[in-house]
Amino acid sequence: MTAVTVGGTSVLLVNVDGDVRAYRNRCPHQEWALDEGDFDGEIITCSRHLWEFDARSGAGRNPATCSLSVFPCRVDEVGMIHVDVR
Repeated sequence: MTAVTVGGTSVLLVNVDGDVRAYRNRCPHQEWALDEGDFDGEIITCSRHLWEFDARSGAGRNPATCSLSVFPCRVDEVGMIHVDVR
């Protein structure tokens, strides 16, 4: 799990079993940077109030009523990660 800036937007990149996912690098609760939290391979946990999100989908696990903003992304043939923040 790492944060990068794409077109002025902070993006959280997560590798889940070889699949790269891209999310807005902010917890929907209080806009805390998610890259300061934890990632156990399946769950992203915000360091501020311990909200949890499914790393594959961005769906909230605790609480289940929220989710992360997802950005489309792909990894090209040379391993470059492309993220669409539009």
